Amino acid sequence: MAALVTSILVSVLMTFGIFAYAKRRPVDADLTWGEAMVGSVYVFTLCFLVYGIVPHQWLTLAENEWGFRADKIVYGWGDIVRPISEGGHFPFDITLRAVSDAIAAGLYIVFVAGQVWLWAWWQKRAQRAKEAASSVPEIDKSTYGRPLVKRG
Repeated sequence: MAALVTSILVSVLMTFGIFAYAKRRPVDADLTWGEAMVGSVYVFTLCFLVYGIVPHQWLTLAENEWGFRADKIVYGWGDIVRPISEGGHFPFDITLRAVSDAIAAGLYIVFVAGQVWLWAWWQKRAQRAKEAASSVPEIDKSTYGRPLVKRG
C-alpha cells in the first residue's frame, strides 16, 4: 500500500512541477540542448512512473495483499451478478482478478487522457499569453522603449 501511495504521490508532484515550470518559462524563449535533455529525462521518468510503476503497484497490492485472485468470483446484487456456474443467472464468471485488471486498464485510460490534455495545455501557452497581453491596456513608450508616465 505504501509503494502505491508513494508512486502516485511522486507522479502528482512531478506533474505539478510541469505546471510550475510552464508558468516560469517564457513562451518565446528558445530551447537549449541542456534544457531539452533535462526535460526529456523528466518526462520519461514521469511516464515510467505513470505507465509502469503505478499500475504494477496496484496489481501487486490487489493480488497479494487484498487477495484479488482468479479463483474468487464476484457476487453481488443478489442473483443478478451470480454466475450460472454458481446457480445464478449471469452468463459468465467475473473474478476479482478481472476486476483488478479492469481497474489497471482504467488507470491507463486516465493517464493517456491526462497526458494528451497536458500536451495540449503546454502547446497553448503562447495563445493564453497573447490573450492575457491583449487584455492589458498598452502604455505609450518613449523612443528608447521606456513607458511614458505623466507627472501630475
